[in-house]
Parts: sequence; C-alpha cells; structure tokens
Amino acid sequence: MEYVNPLTGFRLDGRRPNEMRQIRGEIGVVAKADGSALFEMGNTKVIAAVYGPREVQNKGQQINNRALVRCEYSMANFSTGDRRRRPKGDRRSTEISLVIRQTMEACILTHLLPHSQIDIFVQVLQADGGTRSACINAATLALADAGIPMRDIVTSCSAGYLCSTPLLDLNYIEDSAGGPDVTVGMLAKMDKVTLLQMDAKLPMDIFENVMQLAIEGCKAVAHYIREVLLEHTKQLECHRGA
Repeated sequence: MEYVNPLTGFRLDGRRPNEMRQIRGEIGVVAKADGSALFEMGNTKVIAAVYGPREVQNKGQQINNRALVRCEYSMANFSTGDRRRRPKGDRRSTEISLVIRQTMEACILTHLLPHSQIDIFVQVLQADGGTRSACINAATLALADAGIPMRDIVTSCSAGYLCSTPLLDLNYIEDSAGGPDVTVGMLAKMDKVTLLQMDAKLPMDIFENVMQLAIEGCKAVAHYIREVLLEHTKQLECHRGA
C-alpha cells in the first residue's frame, strides 16, 4: 500500500507528511475530580482525571520529601474495532501507565508536596493511533486544571518513517504498517526531552529527522495547550467578575 502518494505527496487521510491531525482540548469534564480534561488528536480521544494532592492512602508508600505520583491507564472496551476484552492490568496497560507516570513526574514539582499523593487516571475513549501521546497531553491539561505545581507543561507527539518519508502524528493505519516510529515527550519551554521511545532501528540521519519532526509536533501541541489554559483562565475570571 502507498501510504504517501508519490505524485501529490499527500497521505491517505489527505495530510502532508509534516502535518498534524486536528487537535482539541477541553478542561473540567469530570465534575468530582480535582482536575480533568478531554484531549483529541484526530479520531483518538482520551479523558484524564486527577485526584490530589491528598493524604497518602497506603502509609507504607508515603515519601517524606516529595509527593507520590500514581497513574492508571486503560482503554474503553468500545475504543477500537477489536471487541476482545482486555484484562485490567494487562502488560501493555501496565507499561503505558509507567511511561505516563514517569513522564508526568518529570514536570510535577513533587518536592513542594511532601507526604501527599497524586492520582492520574487516563482512559482511551477512541483509538486511532497516537494514544500514548494523547494520554500525556490529556494528563498535562488535567494536572493544570487541578492546580498541581509544574516546572513546565509536558507534551507529546509521535512521528514515523514510511515510504522513505518521515511522517508526523501517525494514525492507526500508518502505525499498523510496521514501519519504525518515535514517540517524544518534552518540556517545551525548557526544551528538554523527557520521553523517547522507538520500536525499531533507524539509521542515525533518518532518526534525527524523524525525532525532530516529533519535537516540532510537541511544540505545536504545547502552543495549543497554552491557548486552552489561557482561555480557561479568562472564563474563570469572567465567572468571578459576574
């Protein structure tokens, strides 16, 4: 299958190789959570809810000099065309939960919240590629909504290499093609990479191009998330004024 049209240079969904899918974020979607957000990357939709900082439930896990961060990732049974039920705590979910937790810990100022616990719950409502990145972006918005102190917002995006072409923000069809792809998470203002995952080998020159494309995607998401947070802040000020 030709994932990039050799004549027009367009992908199967009509995007250019360096073009992201449409992104959308919404804050405050779970009423009882301390912070929550919905984040969409194309047809991939993810919801995140944050509870805390609060008292550590299991005293044996309490950390004296920083907050305990916990994360639980799951996929709704209706999120894909695959109707097989995934057991809770399966290997893939456990691995992604760990990736999200480690990525979020890099941006949370945990030392300001000792003896406390922050729980992050992320669920994929609809999956069409890039779920890991969408989860991180949703969690960032939810943490900001909860007022959790962060050194910078962390954003994520993926890029791949198909038909001898670096492609930004792979959808499910492109992701399933078996080509190498790179997922990057970064602190945008600090220009610091906090997550780098690659599922296949690439020559160094091609890898650098693919990674740079993913970084540009992260920066674009960061710009959008700042706009969402600014708009949310303006709405809160209007409500207080009223």
